[in-house]
Amino acid sequence: MFEIFQKYLTEKIALSDEEIQLIESVCKQKRLRKKQFLCQEGDIWQYNAFICRGLVKTFFIAENGTEHIINFAPENYWTGDRESLHSGNPSLLNIDAIEPTDVILIEKANFEKLCAEIPQLNQLVNQIIQKSFIVSQGRILANISFTAEEKYQNFLEKYPHIVNRIPQHMIASYIGITPETLTRLRRNMFKK
Repeated sequence: MFEIFQKYLTEKIALSDEEIQLIESVCKQKRLRKKQFLCQEGDIWQYNAFICRGLVKTFFIAENGTEHIINFAPENYWTGDRESLHSGNPSLLNIDAIEPTDVILIEKANFEKLCAEIPQLNQLVNQIIQKSFIVSQGRILANISFTAEEKYQNFLEKYPHIVNRIPQHMIASYIGITPETLTRLRRNMFKK
């Protein structure tokens, strides 16, 4: 599993053998079964998590029981609850596996130490955070200004590599429409 993480890192930044060994020394490997939680509401999230294989979703359960999906993380994506990680407050979010998933976990203190000792890793992390912020802004704009059809089309364009791995009701939750609306949209799209 670490080899997948190492390949990801070395495709993005130059690392010495010693730096790779240092990173490997603080990595924990976790294998999730389908529907197994990586984080549950109320947990204090303590890791930076990298998905080696599989697919997870991050979601919130509203008081009425409705599931609101915030994020999907397939292979080569990072996941976690950044607010809980940085504040130490219990998480409001859940993260569970949509399919069997292999994850690398690095505890917060170890990750901060790695970033301090390996400047190019710190730069990579900053680039990832910047990109994540830009994606979040785009998603907010889409959710407040796009029609249901435009939201679905936008999802298909942005995530073609995972669209067939996610049940339709989860896509509907992610884009903020009902499963029935998504079914109707898909039916109309296939008629065209």
